[in-house]
Amino acid sequence: MFSLLSLTQSGATAIGVILGLIILAQIGVVVYLIIAHRQSGVVGARVRISSPRAVLRRSVIHSNRKSPKNIIIDSGIYLLLIIISVVWVFPFIYLVITSFRVESTRITDYLIPKQWGFDNYIWLFNNTENQPFFTWYLNTLLIALVVSVINTLITLLTAYALSRMRFTGRKALMKFMLILGMFPGFLGMICIYKILDAMGMINTNLSIVGLMLVYISGTMMGYYVSKGFFDTISKSLDEAAMIDGASRAKIFFSITLPLSKPIIIQTLLGAFVGPWGDYMMANYIVGSGGADFKTVAIGLYNWLTPSELPKYFTRFCAGGVIVSILPIVMFFFMQRYYVAGITGGSVKG
Repeated sequence: MFSLLSLTQSGATAIGVILGLIILAQIGVVVYLIIAHRQSGVVGARVRISSPRAVLRRSVIHSNRKSPKNIIIDSGIYLLLIIISVVWVFPFIYLVITSFRVESTRITDYLIPKQWGFDNYIWLFNNTENQPFFTWYLNTLLIALVVSVINTLITLLTAYALSRMRFTGRKALMKFMLILGMFPGFLGMICIYKILDAMGMINTNLSIVGLMLVYISGTMMGYYVSKGFFDTISKSLDEAAMIDGASRAKIFFSITLPLSKPIIIQTLLGAFVGPWGDYMMANYIVGSGGADFKTVAIGLYNWLTPSELPKYFTRFCAGGVIVSILPIVMFFFMQRYYVAGITGGSVKG
């Protein structure tokens, strides 16, 4: 009988090996596609120029014809992709199923619950055990919303200035911010903690404000994707508006932003998801405070300690499902703008 409990206790090495093999298989698929693309390019370059009628005849004959070798390779690739999809989706499916388990809050050795119900979700919003999940959720939502709006505004203003304006030291500033952004933020955690502590933003009512300031502080260094998108907008629009007497601010808010919906959505989503799922910096600044000042990532992680896990495991799964709903809904409805923002911002640098 398949035992999830024994799998979690003794199968970590086997899972690691399987995931490693899957990653190698993914690399192999990418290499194969690159080689096949290059070979098709070489063959296409060697094809002699034929009459349009001959080209049409060959395309009709060979359009639906595949060699047995290509059929086997394509089938193997699709099978591998299906297996990879199942492996990556299974943890989320297990999380959702376990969140509806009622008979036990512990890790069990079976997958399908014996009793189904919404008890774990009800407990999250009505518990009396000093575990205010709803307060954590509101704290995280407030931080993510404020940070995403301010980050988006600062990023777009910075990107527009570097895209449209020419001033001394512009290229040096761009290179400096690009290099500085390569260093991880946790390198300055001790300095950040000391500064916030001196400002009274550690273990106080202002700790959430201090966390917002940390998230906002390095915003302008992520300008390059937005700048690439603004570079694709014709400068003749700005010049025509300047002739009519419009200022830079008027041009930015009245002309450029209405044409930049994809990059606005892409920047907004990126700025929202960062604080929404962050644990390390949030725990460093607000984790040692009271329960009412924590974020949802800190609260859920505390339920994974060996002493708390048997009591809160199914509730942790329910909390994980609730936390994931909002980002999934946002990406679902804004996906086309998100993709357009990334591709549009990668055309020019």
